[in-house]
Amino acid sequence: MPLERLVLIIVIVLAAVGLTVLAGAFILSAFALPSWATIGAAIPVALVLYIVIRAIGERLSSREDDHYDEIDH
Repeated sequence: MPLERLVLIIVIVLAAVGLTVLAGAFILSAFALPSWATIGAAIPVALVLYIVIRAIGERLSSREDDHYDEIDH
């Protein structure tokens, strides 16, 4: 397994852990804050999550990078 793929897996796992904690915090804050504040905080988080998912998807499906995986140094 290339080092680059291992680092990508570690980043994905850390992001999943962070999102789990963040989701728990949002659920907890839903009871403490008014609904408009919870929704207002969820919108930027959803935008960042969308960008991260798109970046990871682009990285995994890039044919240009697959060419360099076949080259031995």
